[in-house]
Amino acid sequence: MAVTNVLIAGVGGQGAILSSELLAIAAMEAGQDVKQGEFHGVAQRGGAVFSHVRFGDKVHSPMARRESVDFLLALEKLEALRYAHFLKPGGTIILNDHKVEPTRTHDKRDYPEDAIAFLESKGFKVVTIDATQRAIDLGNHRAANVVLLGALAAMIDISDEVWNSTLENRIPEKFRELNQKAFALGKELAEA
Repeated sequence: MAVTNVLIAGVGGQGAILSSELLAIAAMEAGQDVKQGEFHGVAQRGGAVFSHVRFGDKVHSPMARRESVDFLLALEKLEALRYAHFLKPGGTIILNDHKVEPTRTHDKRDYPEDAIAFLESKGFKVVTIDATQRAIDLGNHRAANVVLLGALAAMIDISDEVWNSTLENRIPEKFRELNQKAFALGKELAEA
């Protein structure tokens, strides 16, 4: 089996690290060799957060090279633009159709409004989900990351049994039902 490379990107507080932990645990439980590497420098101040998760028969490095990532989970549109260069040609972006205005001091540039069209013009497959609104509809905007993770689950070879076990064991009981619903919804949306 080849190595599957996933990059999860967002801003502080969106759950990028939790998503990467859930994916790494599920891949490991599915019998894969797994490596995970993350960066969350100024995350508490709304800064960029990203995590690489690589899994397969044998993985030697936690970080994927540029133009080698199979799937980019972007918790926000600007982060999809920021990390698209990691995607292999024809790679898939699972994109939360959500905008987080960056904190700026002297930078007066406008937020790019044509992110999805730009990414598609580069040959990437873009699966757009309004994950934040879907999570709000379920009861908590913070489950948007798990909606996107459910969408990814529809595209990779890890069984439902393993995913269910991972969510059961890793998510605290008071948030478990919400996250299970978010995951199932994301998977359903991706399969449709």
